[in-house]
Amino acid sequence: MTREIVFPVPPDEVWEALTDPDQLEEWFANDVELDPREGGEGVFRWDDGEERHATVIEAAPGERLVLDWDDDGTVELTLEEVEEGTRLLVRESTPEFSTALELRALALTHA
Repeated sequence: MTREIVFPVPPDEVWEALTDPDQLEEWFANDVELDPREGGEGVFRWDDGEERHATVIEAAPGERLVLDWDDDGTVELTLEEVEEGTRLLVRESTPEFSTALELRALALTHA
């Protein structure tokens, strides 16, 4: 599944939202641990008891982040600066990340 989302902010702000545990806890999971470097580990926990683990496959700050989920899924996040702000291309094998990102984009647009 591939989706494209445009955020009305610069790429470095989108990168922070994708990699900073405090910001991830605002829009994606309830409790997040993430080392956003290649080979880094991530743990995402939700209040319903769900827990997902990820390994960072690629990390180019402000440009690209690739996570490999331990349950056989991946998400590739590619950032591109555009006139409107930042275009984020999301390629993933499970739709949870892009659905949450679209909600985050909506919140930013109406903030």
